[in-house]
Amino acid sequence: MEPVSGQVRQDSIPRAVLIGAAALVAFALVLTVAGRMSGFGIVETPRAELTQSRDLRFEDRADGAVVVYDVEAGRVIDVFPSGEGGFVRGVLRGLARERMLHGVDSPSPVRLVRGRGGALTLEDPSTGRLIDLTAFGPTNAGAFARLLVAEAPAQSGPDRPGR
Repeated sequence: MEPVSGQVRQDSIPRAVLIGAAALVAFALVLTVAGRMSGFGIVETPRAELTQSRDLRFEDRADGAVVVYDVEAGRVIDVFPSGEGGFVRGVLRGLARERMLHGVDSPSPVRLVRGRGGALTLEDPSTGRLIDLTAFGPTNAGAFARLLVAEAPAQSGPDRPGR
């Protein structure tokens, strides 16, 4: 369509709008850098005041089971057969990924901690990762909470716990 005589056709964004947008982006970047450097606005999960803890090591078995070891006692305290313990397996996959990114050997132990007020966290000393298990609800947290008090399982078959 041809402009009618006396009318000016504008196909571009006004210069003032572009300058304003660039200034807004620059301001946001400055605030982000300042926040990161000062720590302002960064949310961290506080470490629970310790009431109970246990160092655990998890091992995958060829049959798909996950074996849980008490590091201090040096014995098996639980076994999650293949297809069971979905939440525990999911958390362990996340830890394994984090360890891979940090170049950490997978068999190193993690610490399960119950704090005052019932807060339950899983700490990975090798990466510094801290997972607030209570944030996933009582059923999921309970899957880990039982490992704090678990004893060596009674054997009911070849290397399988009685349940």
